Formats: sequence, structure tokens, C-alpha cells
Amino acid sequence: MTMAESQKTKKFGIDPSTHELILGSWRLQLPQSRAWRIALGAVLIFGGILGFLPFLGFWMIPLGLIVLSHDLAFVRRQRRRLSVWWARKRETTNTNAR
Repeated sequence: MTMAESQKTKKFGIDPSTHELILGSWRLQLPQSRAWRIALGAVLIFGGILGFLPFLGFWMIPLGLIVLSHDLAFVRRQRRRLSVWWARKRETTNTNAR
């Protein structure tokens, strides 16, 4: 699989070439300004903390972290560690199920 094919099949994350947030079949354009992206990520996380209120939800926390990971190296490293841990956990679960 080439790099272009892997980008097209990506189902979750940020496309670095178009600055779009990919959520399954949805593609949302992120702001071009780094400051606006950081502000958007912080607002999403804050809204997620208030997830018990109507309209807001706890789903906003991981979405905010994904947006922040585009610009902040610390958040990107933590997100990558989590995704590697999750993939290893799924791999061991799938091998044990066989």
C-alpha cells in the first residue's frame, strides 16, 4: 500500500496535506491559523469536561485532543502512545480469540 492509498483509507485523524479532520466518512476543514486550532481544541476539551450538560458531550474531549495534537508535540506523542497501546491490545485480543 502506498502513502497516497493509506491517506485515502484513513478513517480517523488529521490529513496533514489538506488540514482536514477525518472522522469516518466526514471531513471537516480546520482553521489555517495555529492559534485558532489551539483555541478550538481547548474549547472542545473544556466543553467535554462539561459533558453532563445538554448539547455538550464527553465525545468532545478526544476530538479536542486530536485537534491539539496537530500543533502540540506533547499531545501528539501522548496520542501516538495511546494508539500504539490500543493496537497492541487489540492484536493480543484477536490472537487470543482464535
